[in-house]
Amino acid sequence: MTNLATWIVQTLAANGVDTVFGIPGVHTIELYRALDGSGITHITPRHEQGAGFMADGYARVTGRPGVCFAITGPGLTNIATAMGQAYGDSIAMLVISTVNSAGAMGSGAGHLHELPDQQQLMSQVSAFSHTVLTVEEFPMVLSRALAIFASARPRPIHIEIPVDLLTADATRLGPARKLAVPSRPSAPETVLSTAAGLCERSARPLIIAGGGAVRAAEAIRELAERLDAPVLMTVNGRGILAGDHPLALPVWPGGQVGGAAMQEADLILAIGTELGPTDFEDRLVEHQSLSAPLIRCDVDAEQSVRGRLPDLPVVADASDFAGRLAARLPIRGTGQGTCRAARFRDALNADLTPRQRTSIRVIEYLRDSASGAVIVGDSTQPIYAACTAFAASAPAQFFCSATGYGTLGYALPAAIGAALGKPGSSPVFAVVGDGGLQFSLSEMGTAVEAGTNVIMILWNNRGYGEIKAHMERASVTPIGVDIHTPDFRLLANGYGWAYAKADNLRSLGAAISDAMALNRPAVVELDETSLNEAEEADSPGLG
Repeated sequence: MTNLATWIVQTLAANGVDTVFGIPGVHTIELYRALDGSGITHITPRHEQGAGFMADGYARVTGRPGVCFAITGPGLTNIATAMGQAYGDSIAMLVISTVNSAGAMGSGAGHLHELPDQQQLMSQVSAFSHTVLTVEEFPMVLSRALAIFASARPRPIHIEIPVDLLTADATRLGPARKLAVPSRPSAPETVLSTAAGLCERSARPLIIAGGGAVRAAEAIRELAERLDAPVLMTVNGRGILAGDHPLALPVWPGGQVGGAAMQEADLILAIGTELGPTDFEDRLVEHQSLSAPLIRCDVDAEQSVRGRLPDLPVVADASDFAGRLAARLPIRGTGQGTCRAARFRDALNADLTPRQRTSIRVIEYLRDSASGAVIVGDSTQPIYAACTAFAASAPAQFFCSATGYGTLGYALPAAIGAALGKPGSSPVFAVVGDGGLQFSLSEMGTAVEAGTNVIMILWNNRGYGEIKAHMERASVTPIGVDIHTPDFRLLANGYGWAYAKADNLRSLGAAISDAMALNRPAVVELDETSLNEAEEADSPGLG
């Protein structure tokens, strides 16, 4: 007999799942029995929130859904924050959990891990949450999840299974198999013709590319070059055009320069971006007055008409739309777009504060340390600066939790997930502040246990520095932001990480080189008060 737990694990493997994140519990042990010999690698975080963040990082670098197993009740409430971040950033995540058996489910009797209605709770941070009540139901629900991941806006999906159903006979489902999924939507010819006409009549087109377009980089580059159009990349869209491309605008859209680029354009093509307030600084009301027609391409029909209403909504895959539109357009070759992009980049550089320049330089050191380096950021000061003006080399090589849901504690576990999804010689950096790190500090143990070589860049300002700065600017006495700072060298040693402290950019470069030569995780601590570009102290080395 094949029980449902075994069928689930075998079917996940048949559909390309090679890694599952989760913490075993008494309600999920049948899933773990099925994992043995399945070929799927299991990663044990120290907290279910870490499992969700790891799945998020894994999904971003692989383009495949991150998968988690979670126990009933506290396992789900723990992972909900990570699902909220993934929901905000449209990241594919599959969370399979248990729920109490029929009769105990939501009974109010006080059964282990009981919640009144955990499906309703999880529906707030997922594309859908579904309770499977029969064996025959599961294949349809899993197919529905895979269809959304493959052809719609990818967001977390939660499937819960009563504990007693895991051991039910699933032989009648047949052998595990790859499930068929629909293709992504394609732009109609009539819509492409209308878009091409608008493009041909424009003199100053601008492309805005977001996180929904990271798999469409080649098509967007071709479109931009044919149109001679600068590409303004949101935070999640960084690297769609490499930073050294003459049409690249790795500029925060909500700033003065991003706003000026949109105001100057006579046509805007927004591809794979929700035009969200955390990217556009709540300036969408101002942008309502933009004179430029807006072509908006999104895989999600509902999202395509949120925020500023488009003149031409296009419900289509970003790569399909950009590639087929580019094929209809002649090559302009005027160079005006290149000049506009250079002018906006120069204006942005002139606006940066010395503190922002130093922070961005730190992130650039990481980018330039090795080909293919992945930088995962928390909500921390150097990442906020990087969101303003950092140019990534390729898509999915810079991402963070500083926009969208905006959670803390993201960078370390998400970097672990990215390292597991992208094994090899390219380093994965986790950029995190001392306050944010203490949300998920225990995942340092997971990094060692999983055999990753994550390099943590620890920005130490002895507290919640960004919040403190906001308080001071608002004339609020700082309360609750000056927190106890542990000895990170001792913590690193205790978890089996290498450690170095860098006081300036030169020593940072040397410390990073040393860290990459090691075969274990490493912490490079930066003291914000002593970091100064003019200093040339020697690197303390790693030990």
